[in-house]
Amino acid sequence: MIEKDYIASVKKQFSQYRILGEKAMEQVPEEMMDWQYNPESNSIATLVKHMAGNMLSRFTNFLTSDGEKEWRNRDAEFENEKLSRNQLTTLWDEGWNCLFDMLNALTPEDLSKTIRIRNENHTVVEAIHRQLTHYASHVGQILFISKMICGSNWKSPSISRGASREFNATKGL
Repeated sequence: MIEKDYIASVKKQFSQYRILGEKAMEQVPEEMMDWQYNPESNSIATLVKHMAGNMLSRFTNFLTSDGEKEWRNRDAEFENEKLSRNQLTTLWDEGWNCLFDMLNALTPEDLSKTIRIRNENHTVVEAIHRQLTHYASHVGQILFISKMICGSNWKSPSISRGASREFNATKGL
């Protein structure tokens, strides 16, 4: 059934982005989590706060309430602040757990339902795609910032430069 395959597929995609973000952040010294390239750019801490706030807002009562909750303070998510690694991990986990709790409760019949985000109609599939691309872009930012901070100490959480042929060989290619 394609609907079950879809739900399994998005769970896998979200999981892969979560893991990439975590592997990148593990390499960054705690005191650098709030580092910004310039005042207009986001730090890793800011991105974690924003992603967690977005996930909690979008996926709390996903099928029954607007995805932009009244209690969310989106602007505060973009205020750079020094948070401990434990605080950031707690926020990160709360957001992802909320997302996966919703996905685990989702039924194939739910996929054709209409939900609202900022008072705009979205099918459940559209809303999931919207958030998947949103989080992928922010995880990409976390990877890039981590790589800038780590410099030559950076270890790619995916395929390292110059290692494509070796990786492909492990896949039988």
